[in-house]
Amino acid sequence: MKKFLALFMTAVLLAGVLAGCSGGSESAGSKDKDKDVDLKVWSFTDELKKPITKFEEKNGIKVELTIVPIADYPTKLKPVLESGVGAPDVFTGEIAFLKQWVDAGYWENLSEDPYNADEIKDKYVPYVFDLGKDEDGNVRALSWQTTPGGVFYKRSIAKEVLGTDDPAEVGKMMGSMDGVFEVAEKMKEKGYSMFPDEGAIRWFAQGENPQPWVNDKNELQLTDEKIEFLDHAKTLRENSYTALAAEWSPSWFEGMDKPIKVKQDGKEKETQVFSYVLPTWGLHSVLKTNVKESAGDWAVTSGPSPYFWGGTWLGVYNKSENKELAYDFVKMMTQDDEFLTEWAKETGDVLAYNPVTNAIKDDFSSEFLGGQNNYEFFLEQAKEIEPGIVTKYDQQLDTFYGNAVQQYVDGKKSKKDAIKEFYQKAQNAYPDLKVPKN
Repeated sequence: MKKFLALFMTAVLLAGVLAGCSGGSESAGSKDKDKDVDLKVWSFTDELKKPITKFEEKNGIKVELTIVPIADYPTKLKPVLESGVGAPDVFTGEIAFLKQWVDAGYWENLSEDPYNADEIKDKYVPYVFDLGKDEDGNVRALSWQTTPGGVFYKRSIAKEVLGTDDPAEVGKMMGSMDGVFEVAEKMKEKGYSMFPDEGAIRWFAQGENPQPWVNDKNELQLTDEKIEFLDHAKTLRENSYTALAAEWSPSWFEGMDKPIKVKQDGKEKETQVFSYVLPTWGLHSVLKTNVKESAGDWAVTSGPSPYFWGGTWLGVYNKSENKELAYDFVKMMTQDDEFLTEWAKETGDVLAYNPVTNAIKDDFSSEFLGGQNNYEFFLEQAKEIEPGIVTKYDQQLDTFYGNAVQQYVDGKKSKKDAIKEFYQKAQNAYPDLKVPKN
């Protein structure tokens, strides 16, 4: 069985923007210091707006939601949690900084009475439940969603070039990086680009050997598979298999729906992008919001190895004076059958809560994906994801390594020098880390 490609979290090879688990929000929420407010919630996205309205109606209370842009969220939240002044009763955490927060002690210990969250462990997708634990194994945060990824592709191009648009068959063709390159060559011969950019394959960089960046001996681990990623990215560039459309750039979005111009080998040409590597939320928050003409011509399948990208966890502030009500909100978001069923059907969010997913998974059908049951597909992918791989170092080390890969792909550094620079940056950022001698 294929194993999980660890969350290569924010290593964006050609762009430095993280979409956030469900598209994100950069609008400021209500900050009125209303004395009648019963519960305060802080988050980095607007996805809690409707659940909060539901919670207010259900309990006859008033909830104040403060939304802080994700780039500012950790730095604005920490001093508030430290002082307790104006602190939220419930706050969310994004995967990029989740491990730092669960170990920081700001979230209430949900393993203890009266919460006893460990009793519901078997009701959740394992990796999702595991990521909410601190270093001592106590549950600090829970999530309602699972965010495994896949490869979204255009059916019409697949039929023309590969002879089939069936997700299972296309997935078999891309079951390894060698297979990906074989498909990419066929796409190139027909004038198509396999991916928008080289960064798309970073999610497959650990192959079937998922290892954390830092092991329990405090050693930095650069596996053979991660090193091979440099060569894979270079292969995409040298063979002109991508449209050179940097992730989150205007051309990256444009390529979802129509041909885009690309300059390769000194010549300008038009090319259509065959596939995008995105997680669950990519369907609703990225593709559906940008695709108009080709809606219905898409499908999703597996790549060389499973992966996940993003996710939102939430917990109770340990100094809150409203812990009971705060946990009631957490429970509604993560354990309420009625609410979660409505939420899943309304948003398409793939849930981590098994009692609900088991009841609804068979009836999902995406018109955008030509009638495909993407819900069932992603739940199967989630089973392949192994817990225990994410560390507090990931965000920074992913960025450093993404930069190293970029330098190599652009021909500015040799592979050896790119790796050497990665080691140097890692050592400078974390002096106590045991870094290999290059």
